Amino acid sequence: MTNPNPRTLDSLDGRIILALDKDSEASALALSRTLNVARNTVHARLARLERSGALRSFSRRLDPVALGYELMAFLSLSISQTRTGAVEDGLAAIPEVIEVHATTGDADLMAKVVARGTADLYRITNEILEIDGIQRTSTAISVLELVPPRYDGLLARLSEQEPRPAH
Repeated sequence: MTNPNPRTLDSLDGRIILALDKDSEASALALSRTLNVARNTVHARLARLERSGALRSFSRRLDPVALGYELMAFLSLSISQTRTGAVEDGLAAIPEVIEVHATTGDADLMAKVVARGTADLYRITNEILEIDGIQRTSTAISVLELVPPRYDGLLARLSEQEPRPAH
């Protein structure tokens, strides 16, 4: 049997992460008591989750409004396919571009952008348009976040599954 993807989580991983959602400052010892699992097991699992990239940086939990960025927008970007690297580098250099996805459909890329207001969004959009390889943008401003990013439902489903046998 082949080894599972090192980033694939099992039910214990799900239970640990859900417990951390309830108390982000819980120690491995506290988690082991809450989950009725050995402290060394919890410690090893947390280390593996961090090493594998399954647990992302703490700053991803931050609300941009707390930094003064009250406006969020989604930019559909059409790019020159021969300039993908330059576009990626250019977008990564703009701090207000907080997420970028390659997409199917009319747009080549979808960028999630934060701004302090509409004038700031105008500045950021112009900065994006100056990137070599960006051909066109279309902007949609978010007026209200109806469902925030969430994984607790998926983690709850995972944590209810039977543990995989160790190999």
